[in-house]
Amino acid sequence: MARLFGTDGVRGLANADLTPELALSLASAAARVLAEHDRSHRPVAVVGRDPRASGEMLEAAVTAGLTAAGADVLRVGVLPTPAVAYLVSALSADLGVMISASHNPMPDNGIKFFADGGHKLSDSVEDEIEATLGEQGGDRPTGAGVGRVREVTDAVQRYTDHLLLSTPHDLHGLKVVVDCANGAAATVAPEAYRRAGAEVIAIHADPDGLNINDGCGSTHLEVLQAAVLEHGADLGIAHDGDADRCLAVDASGAQIDGDQIMAVLALAMKDAGELVDDTLVATVMSNLGLHLAMREHGVSLRTTAVGDRYVLEELRAGGFALGGEQSGHVVLPSHATTGDGLLTAMRLMARMAATGRSLAELAGVMRRLPQVLINVRVTDKAAVAVAESVSKAVAEVSAELGETGRVLLRPSGTEQLVRVMVEAPSHDEAESAAQRLAGVVSAVH
Repeated sequence: MARLFGTDGVRGLANADLTPELALSLASAAARVLAEHDRSHRPVAVVGRDPRASGEMLEAAVTAGLTAAGADVLRVGVLPTPAVAYLVSALSADLGVMISASHNPMPDNGIKFFADGGHKLSDSVEDEIEATLGEQGGDRPTGAGVGRVREVTDAVQRYTDHLLLSTPHDLHGLKVVVDCANGAAATVAPEAYRRAGAEVIAIHADPDGLNINDGCGSTHLEVLQAAVLEHGADLGIAHDGDADRCLAVDASGAQIDGDQIMAVLALAMKDAGELVDDTLVATVMSNLGLHLAMREHGVSLRTTAVGDRYVLEELRAGGFALGGEQSGHVVLPSHATTGDGLLTAMRLMARMAATGRSLAELAGVMRRLPQVLINVRVTDKAAVAVAESVSKAVAEVSAELGETGRVLLRPSGTEQLVRVMVEAPSHDEAESAAQRLAGVVSAVH
């Protein structure tokens, strides 16, 4: 039987894969597992969601599951995922639940859990919750033991105050266009940026439950790029549906990806003495240009497997201060326990305001090398991993590229695919090398 939890919670087509019955059972099991460490008080859970229509249904189911397990529920309404994580800590709750499918299309939804302190769950705890699903019987509380529900009316203000306190410089003098993806950032992002002093033009900030991520947000930058040029803005900020990502656009409309954002923040934090051990944590998919830029400026770069949870694990293990992904998940552990798109945007704009430099100039510290990715369908990805022909081809291409390029072969976690990625000084060189390797991979039987 396939594992229920994926790389970021439980996700699927709402009311088909992710049903109210499953949501109720998951919430009840999570309450039992995550509150197990302290039976001296009634457990408390923070519950938030993004604005997609199915979130209303799933929120009701999650709330029922938690209260049926004897947990009190603090409902915070529509808020970004990082806001829910923050509020778990700020409200001294035992766990948190975020109902969102992030950047996925509207028909999907998901459930993410946070432990006390607002931290993501380990694989072992997720497995324990999954195992507990089939063990729930007749030991439910009754009478006064049933959990109660309370609305947290100042949740937006609490989170916004936290963002402002975590931003080292005000944003006066900056004009920013923010694409809220018709998602969880629609209210709080424009409010936070305005309170910090920026002039804000908000687009895709009218969620109706059906339009989340629909041709907008961090996966569709075209409208934001046009809006930045139309309004003569200093930059644009793009969030995804649950606002744990941040991508940017400079004044010319050029995209600034997560690698470039991390480069800007790493050097800002190094200058301020905040970059622990002068170290940045990123995944193996970060562009070689980031490696070269950090090396040039005396910053060590540690790499992890793909997925923000692995970045988080490395950050916590080493006590480091900054990490993230090319996709725009950026984590600053001194201020957040998970990727926070709004905090990332605030810190990026603060660097612009403090230095008086444009985003293009700041991001210019890193030159993105052309990157070509080819997905090769194979009959046995395990055989590819040990094939001598593949190892030899990778070694040859790597030797040819030297320090000016990079090769990465990565098997898909869910399909019989091998992802061939090549970076090189020019797109033609990257394309040629990637096609050559893809041919060798596809020939393995």
